[in-house]
Amino acid sequence: MATVGYIGLGIMGSAIARNLMRAGHQLVVHNRSRAIVDALVQEGARAAYSPREVATQVEFVFTNLPDSPDVEQVVLGQDGIIEGAHPGLIYIDNSTIKPETARMLAARLAEVGVEALDAPVSGGDVGARSGTLTIMVGGSQAAFERAAPLFQAIGKTWVLVGDSGAGQIAKVCNQIIVGAQMAALAEALITAQKAGVDPSRVVEAIKNGAAQMWTLDVKPPRLFAGNRQPGFKAYMQHKDLSICLDTGKTYGIPLPVTAAIQQLYTAMLQQGNGELDNSAIISVYEALANARLAEPLKPDAPA
Repeated sequence: MATVGYIGLGIMGSAIARNLMRAGHQLVVHNRSRAIVDALVQEGARAAYSPREVATQVEFVFTNLPDSPDVEQVVLGQDGIIEGAHPGLIYIDNSTIKPETARMLAARLAEVGVEALDAPVSGGDVGARSGTLTIMVGGSQAAFERAAPLFQAIGKTWVLVGDSGAGQIAKVCNQIIVGAQMAALAEALITAQKAGVDPSRVVEAIKNGAAQMWTLDVKPPRLFAGNRQPGFKAYMQHKDLSICLDTGKTYGIPLPVTAAIQQLYTAMLQQGNGELDNSAIISVYEALANARLAEPLKPDAPA
């Protein structure tokens, strides 16, 4: 069993940290908000008060933070992970950040003898709690093999995609598809609702056919129950789609569908709904179609 640090204990990070502890690893935790640190200490973790303090005590140190500048600050800033560098330390980032930032951090850490793995995850809060995340990894084969027992504790699939930054490129591709799924689900449910057909029955009818997808299995029950709480917050989905578009600019890739979906999330944020689940993008469609999911069915006649 390893001694592991985890920095960034939000919805995803706290669940991942708990699964590492359940697997028998010794955990050292740090977070800007201390309430979750105190809770994990009660469950057997040790508290630290800076990223440097975490790094000095562990063999592996994870981060799970909102955006590229946050990760850069925690790794390279004052009292950052780099100041706690020591031989054999491996840095693993579960955040979704720009591929260029992941490559830069790996290069800076290599200068002090620390190997880095960019290892963004997919599977949402459900996958984080159940330990069934998909993990997309960039870095060296040797570091990947050393980290494999940790990935086993938190995921069902972990793939070394390529060198540093490749995990984040894979996450870009993942988020292109996730954004499209969320928008397509919203369009489909509002189409059924507006046409006077029970959307829940439509989901039952199509979910095992060509439209089958994780989103169709997981998100509709929440939406039908009126639960739009995260999950994965919409403002984070918006941020991830911005990274997708930035990556498209970097490599000269046109992403017209992703650009349109990001605009839908921009509208959702302007509604004041950025803290809701990414599936709550349906609120934008409700406003556009003047139809709320699960209201009494009354089909509009064709114009």
